[in-house]
Amino acid sequence: MQALAIDPNGIYVDGTFGRGGHARAILARLGSVGRLLAIDRDPDAIAAARSLAVADPRLTVVQSRFGDLTGAVREAGVSGGVAGILLDLGVSSPQLDTPARGFSFNAEGPLDMRMDPGHGESAAAWLARAEVAEIAAVLYEFGEERFGARIARAIVAARAASPLLTTRALADLVVRVVPTREPGKHPATRTFQALRIQVNDELGELTRVLGQACDLLAAVGRLVVISFHSLEDRIVKRFMRDEARGPRFPKGLPITAAESCGRLRLVGKPTRAGAVEVAGNPRARSAILRVAERLP
Repeated sequence: MQALAIDPNGIYVDGTFGRGGHARAILARLGSVGRLLAIDRDPDAIAAARSLAVADPRLTVVQSRFGDLTGAVREAGVSGGVAGILLDLGVSSPQLDTPARGFSFNAEGPLDMRMDPGHGESAAAWLARAEVAEIAAVLYEFGEERFGARIARAIVAARAASPLLTTRALADLVVRVVPTREPGKHPATRTFQALRIQVNDELGELTRVLGQACDLLAAVGRLVVISFHSLEDRIVKRFMRDEARGPRFPKGLPITAAESCGRLRLVGKPTRAGAVEVAGNPRARSAILRVAERLP
């Protein structure tokens, strides 16, 4: 909330409503004319948001991928610049804690992993058709899994006998195949992360939303992003850095100072959860928050 520097009369966007923790905190700081647009692609999150909106007319809800942020803002009828945009990336606790959603290797459930179960291809469907090289590339690129090729071969061999349809079946396969253990980490952690990112095109969505967010912000509007792993954070860090530097031109071109200015100003240093917060919420241990402000 401090990073958003909330103007009580401003228009804000919560691009990842989840169950509304951030949204409620923003609404508590808005005045009577302030407005919050809540976006999520998960139908359960949207149901929770609409319940909140019934009691608070300052809240508008749109079911959408945040990669279509401009479309969601247009659908909500928001005009003028936005004072702040918040993105809390990755999977939410309710998604992880609901076995039927298929995000967790700790409970038996269908191998789904879609943030919107009504659209796209489930993890089970993708694993049933992908080739060894494709699976290995996803595990290595999105999960930084060094045993990705070994796991991919095992998946393709296993599906020849019986399709992989549940979280437990996949987790057990990875446990059998991975020869070493990372301290304090389940052997299937990287595999499940990689498949989730693949199924939901999470890095593509993030890349698409950042440029749109910059366009939608009013002068001195804030972009606040919380990421949970290095792949996300790298994209956010590079985007904010490049937008703060401004466009790069060849030497000698007659470019004015205004034309070479960046669109953002970096605000403060990246922030991580402290020991007290991590003790109360272990899932915050890898979170990192970055903030940038839109320049005039």
